[in-house]
Amino acid sequence: MNNSNFENLIVALQNATLGGTDAQFKLAPELRKPFSKEAIANRKAKKAAVLALFYPNERGETMLLLTLRADYKGTHGAQVSFPGGKVEIQDKNLQQTALRESFEEVGLAPENIEIIKELTDVYIPPSNFLVTPFIGYTNNQPVFYVNEEVAEIIEVPLKDMLNDASVQYMTKDTSYAKEMNIPYFNLNNHVVWGATAMIISEIKELLKSL
Repeated sequence: MNNSNFENLIVALQNATLGGTDAQFKLAPELRKPFSKEAIANRKAKKAAVLALFYPNERGETMLLLTLRADYKGTHGAQVSFPGGKVEIQDKNLQQTALRESFEEVGLAPENIEIIKELTDVYIPPSNFLVTPFIGYTNNQPVFYVNEEVAEIIEVPLKDMLNDASVQYMTKDTSYAKEMNIPYFNLNNHVVWGATAMIISEIKELLKSL
């Protein structure tokens, strides 16, 4: 998608109705059921926020920023994700968490980012995080400065994200069951699954509804 066309959609995007968990769960394992707000509260889920940033590349195409996390001993090591992380005591709100973490991880200056829309929260059972995603936009191609948490910057053309052929399936063991058939996005030859895929699924439906 040409970036000027994306910019023309921003106001409509701000006013569009979210697809919610119905949109998210199109890219979730079949046995992965939504948790109620009460169940999440009972688990005392930790809060986090991520940024789904759109921006133009040098050819004027709209891109989506993803990162490959460093391979560390933890639930989400070596997985594709959005920049973001857990709430810190100095954060005034979840939006500030997303912007602060994006600056720390990939060098995005908060003053250059326009927050377009807050998306539906995603609960991640294995790590017990409740993640709030935000769609952001900058009209300049960013220069990225990664920290030790990031192994690779992944710049995805929006047209690839919107392409239904990007959705594929794999067999994988999860915390829910063995050898599950799991939907994922194949983006830049990276497997994007789990919470990140669920967030992208809601963004995809939102854009296709405009």
